[in-house]
Amino acid sequence: MGQMVGIDVGGTFTDFVAYDPAQKQLKVWKTLSTPRDPGEGILGGIEKGGALGAIDHLRFGTTIATNAILERKGATVAYITTEGFKDVPFIQRGKRKAHYDITWVKSKPLVRRQHCHEVRGRITARGGEYTPLDEDRVRALAKEIAAEPSVEAVAVCLLFSYVTPVHERKIKEIFTELCPTKPLSVSYDVLPKWKEHERSSTTIADAYVKPLVSRHLKNLKARFEARGIGTKRIAVIRSNGGEMTVDGAADMPIQMTLSGPTGGVVGAKQIAKLIGVDQLVTLDMGGTSTDVATVVNGRESFTTSFEIEFGVPIQIPMIDIRTMGAGGGSLAWIDKGGMLRVGPESAGADPGPACYRMGGTRATVTDANVVLGRINPANFLGGEMALDAEAARRTVAEIAKAIGKTTEETALAMVQIANNNMIGALRWVLTERGLDPRDFTLLAFGGAGPVHVTDLMYHAGIPSGVVPNYPGQFSAFGFIMTDARIDLERTAQMTSKAFDAAHANQVLSDLLRESVAALKEQDYIDRIELHRSLEMRYFGQNHELDVPIAFDQFTPATIASIWDAFHKAHKARFNFDISGETIELISIKVTAVSLTEKPDLPKLAASSATPKPVARRPVIFDHGALDTPVYDRGALKAGQRFVGPAVIEEPASVTVVRPGDAVRIDDYGNILIGKIAAA
Repeated sequence: MGQMVGIDVGGTFTDFVAYDPAQKQLKVWKTLSTPRDPGEGILGGIEKGGALGAIDHLRFGTTIATNAILERKGATVAYITTEGFKDVPFIQRGKRKAHYDITWVKSKPLVRRQHCHEVRGRITARGGEYTPLDEDRVRALAKEIAAEPSVEAVAVCLLFSYVTPVHERKIKEIFTELCPTKPLSVSYDVLPKWKEHERSSTTIADAYVKPLVSRHLKNLKARFEARGIGTKRIAVIRSNGGEMTVDGAADMPIQMTLSGPTGGVVGAKQIAKLIGVDQLVTLDMGGTSTDVATVVNGRESFTTSFEIEFGVPIQIPMIDIRTMGAGGGSLAWIDKGGMLRVGPESAGADPGPACYRMGGTRATVTDANVVLGRINPANFLGGEMALDAEAARRTVAEIAKAIGKTTEETALAMVQIANNNMIGALRWVLTERGLDPRDFTLLAFGGAGPVHVTDLMYHAGIPSGVVPNYPGQFSAFGFIMTDARIDLERTAQMTSKAFDAAHANQVLSDLLRESVAALKEQDYIDRIELHRSLEMRYFGQNHELDVPIAFDQFTPATIASIWDAFHKAHKARFNFDISGETIELISIKVTAVSLTEKPDLPKLAASSATPKPVARRPVIFDHGALDTPVYDRGALKAGQRFVGPAVIEEPASVTVVRPGDAVRIDDYGNILIGKIAAA
């Protein structure tokens, strides 16, 4: 059996993890990303790692779809909808991002009004045909769009098509015949769910990135084949943390919107099992951004409430990850009031922080950590990339001069501001959802996450922390731990007072069949698990709760059980329920998972001896510089303990431990900090 390889294409670095099942060994490395041609960075990195030709299964996450949307560099889309509804993407919702900001401008949709078209034909909310589809108009429109060179893709979203897709399927049939060269996205395939704006926005986004993503993936596929890596061994990571084939990703690229960051959450779920922790909050701090998420009761959190910009939603199922502009490359700047600010603008991979010697001239968080002695310039990337400490100090000194502080005071202030930004992100996923930080363990990874882990624990009130093995490549590690996964849902509106069991059974049966078929279509045929849930709410509420179910048939007994389950879920989430209140069923969901082979992680050799530092150096903490021991992570053994201050160095990251914090190395080599280290 060949190696399993995970690749995370980030904004600054591309990370690689290879697992050799014969030797039960993990190998990790990273290269600088190549934003102009991500495929070049991927293939160059594989060759650098020496894994080429010995790969059995390769999984990668890429930000190409995300970047195309954020940078507005997607395709020109023709939008087809029901007569009278072409303004839905422009009207959006009747809410404002800032109620009292008179300068606020509504976000623009991913389609131009001149490319929006209407067709006669109407389906009712109950699935009946109110007005037949005008097929002659559809045929004329297909010919018109086929002849329009500026249009690169087509999106179709008709009123109430999630109930009955007969009109959308007819349009798809006609366009396949008369406009075969333009990629087509149909709402029933992309998001068969109620709420016209959300469904149309998601379908348009899928069409918007489809030509670009298809070209990118076809090019990458050809490069892999030319180098002897068979396409059946290659998978792309979905936003839901599962994998899909390259062809599947090209067919529905919107599923890749949050592809990269999901690996860290999938890996965190596996780490939670290893260390016996049910409640984790993850923090992935890289060079450009920081991603935070939760694992509650051993399960990752999912959402369909995601907006690429305010008012432009994408409602595909995805792991609930919040992203903010705080990374090692975040730039320091002075605002109009003379106050020091950090981020969200980043130096990125090119030119990067000043200390990278790549032309950067502005101070970043990484430069500040070099000045504070937290990062050893001679040990960055295991010594492969020596940092310029003088350049770091010079750029921070320029900021210091502007605010009238010393260089060291300014560097510490920069780090503290970045920490405060990340604490805000932690509050998003914890306290704002009614979760107590004291019940959680902070899992910090990414190249910069371990540098800040103990500061964040202290200021966020999180008692325990974990730095996993290979934190700089942890998202790529998560990719080799992932499964193939399909998430399907369909709106099926009914209430506890008027429940249509026959319709609910038909929808559930269709979803179960279609989810398994979607896996098998991509050659995932073994070890399939099915999970079912219902989106419900009290009548008149505006948001739904997801309630798991464990049956395949709605019967009088199971129907009664779902109302009881919702009351309990509402009580657990909001600390109250309303006995006897009418409950609405909104959507039925099915998740099909094909379990893949997982690495058998090796255990570390044990030792009860106190570890010996390999060096000592001054490191600046909140109350000044301290003579701090430096440990080589590769030399630490399972069971070893010590107390901070300390710096633990490894090739792609460094863990900084505040004074007084306890540290213990677990059986697998994870660094446990704080309360969990005393166990």
